[in-house]
Amino acid sequence: MSDIIIAYQGVEGAYSHLACKNAYPQSLSIACETFTQAMRMVESDTANLAMIPLENSTAGRVEEIYRLIPKLELNIVAEHFEPVRHCLLGIKGATIENIKTVASHPQALAQCRQNIARLGLKAEAKFDTAGSAKEVQSLKDPTKGAIASKMAANLYDLEILNENFGDDAGNTTRFIILSKEKTIPKYDPNKGYITSLVFTVRDIPAALYKALGGFATNGINLAKLESYTLAGSLKVSQFHLDIDGHPENKSLVLALDELRYFAKDIKMLGVYEKHPFRFKN
Repeated sequence: MSDIIIAYQGVEGAYSHLACKNAYPQSLSIACETFTQAMRMVESDTANLAMIPLENSTAGRVEEIYRLIPKLELNIVAEHFEPVRHCLLGIKGATIENIKTVASHPQALAQCRQNIARLGLKAEAKFDTAGSAKEVQSLKDPTKGAIASKMAANLYDLEILNENFGDDAGNTTRFIILSKEKTIPKYDPNKGYITSLVFTVRDIPAALYKALGGFATNGINLAKLESYTLAGSLKVSQFHLDIDGHPENKSLVLALDELRYFAKDIKMLGVYEKHPFRFKN
């Protein structure tokens, strides 16, 4: 894995950076300012993969990503679940009693809302968790704190004032790993797979119900269904579907045939093995 270059959004110490290191320990991780930049690096062959957060167990889906992925010529080749342990950080010598304001990405602030309120802190939304930590380090102000990872604390030489500052101990982010290469793993009935795609429905009564009916009649589980309106229209919705299964499975073949009859603009996003996290009780 040492020759893999993987792009992520954020600065060093961001949770996406941590996910890169945990999923591909020997890879070279490259920080990007935006999700689009990280994806474009893969499209231009500057990076092999992009680590992109799709949803969080506490804060919900990352809306921007659902809109970006169908527009790009990239494929989902894997998924990664990263436990999120938010730390309250301050400069060396700071104490919780000193802290008056706390900065972080809006999702991290939302995931620590109860603890922020409990301490009476003023929340400041920033572009990135680790970027907030970096800023606190540069300001040298004992009244300013940041919510970020332990990795960020080590990188920017900050004090960990509370290493379990998140409201939910089970807080987890699901990442998708994007590649320019379209690779579909060979079907093994002893393994679990996710098939991801997007589609719109035809303009007929009960179109979505009919489009999804084939999954029910063929005993196929839907792991996720998300909808969002297409840009420039309030009338047309696009649906993102994560299917529990491999397209070489006969039952899924039949279900997809029925989907194609009632849906349109179907785009396959990827077929990949389930992450071990999905098998935990």
